[in-house]
Amino acid sequence: MDEIAEQLLQLSANTSTLMAVYDSSDRLRYANLAFRSAYFIERDETPLWPDLMRRNFERGQGTVIHAKNFDEWLRSTQSRRGKIGYRAFETDLMDGRWLWMTESVQKNGWMLCVASDITTLRAEERSVRQDRDFAVKASQTDELTGVANRRFVMARIEDMLVAAKDGSEGCLAVLDIDNFKHINDRLGHHAGDLVLKDFAQRIHQHVRRNDCFGRVGGEEFVLAMPDTALEDAVEIIENMLTMIRFSRPLTESPDFAYTCSAGVAASLSEDTAAELYRRADQALYAAKLGGRDRVRAA
Repeated sequence: MDEIAEQLLQLSANTSTLMAVYDSSDRLRYANLAFRSAYFIERDETPLWPDLMRRNFERGQGTVIHAKNFDEWLRSTQSRRGKIGYRAFETDLMDGRWLWMTESVQKNGWMLCVASDITTLRAEERSVRQDRDFAVKASQTDELTGVANRRFVMARIEDMLVAAKDGSEGCLAVLDIDNFKHINDRLGHHAGDLVLKDFAQRIHQHVRRNDCFGRVGGEEFVLAMPDTALEDAVEIIENMLTMIRFSRPLTESPDFAYTCSAGVAASLSEDTAAELYRRADQALYAAKLGGRDRVRAA
């Protein structure tokens, strides 16, 4: 077995195919020479993927990012990255190369990235495929906040329930911004939109790679947490609610603060997505009745 592993390492090191492995925290744990060269990574460097992308964006190298605001692009991309077992897409580099990239994710969150150079494909065909990829991304993203939309996150809940039938733990949290209608009525819809964006951004910064966070409508968001026990899920959400309490998102109203309530439910082997959502929503209702700004477990 050791000999096979050694041969695999030698083969990956010498191939022109880009290969990399990221752990569950999205830190680079292995990359061959072709990958390091394409993304300007030093031999002994093990950067986090968001840090690597930010550095290359600021230096005008690596991946071509079609966005003026890097943080908005990052939030949208991370909302989909590593959320399903396998995905394939095309990406272009600043040096003119065009890559076909695949991401394979294990249940423990480790990811294998493999990319092949497809630059020789005809440009007009490439443009059509790029337009298709942009359309797919738009169909999975909430336009206002940049996180996953209802369609995408509900599909990830279904994936979590499939795993639950094999005995895997998983939890769903429903989060709702407290007194949001009052915020809109008192400060205007523009302020309400800023609060929604702030909430999505702050929560998303603390979402684990295998979890999926999305907006399902209005001021309501959900967080699917595969392979997570109920008590751990409650602790995660409590930490998120604490962080929100300290946010001051409105520059014109520096003293303005807001809170959030949440309900959490653990998945059962016989659950449907609707039933799991119903129990989490009932727990959210209990949190609201209990005084808001708190989390309750179903």
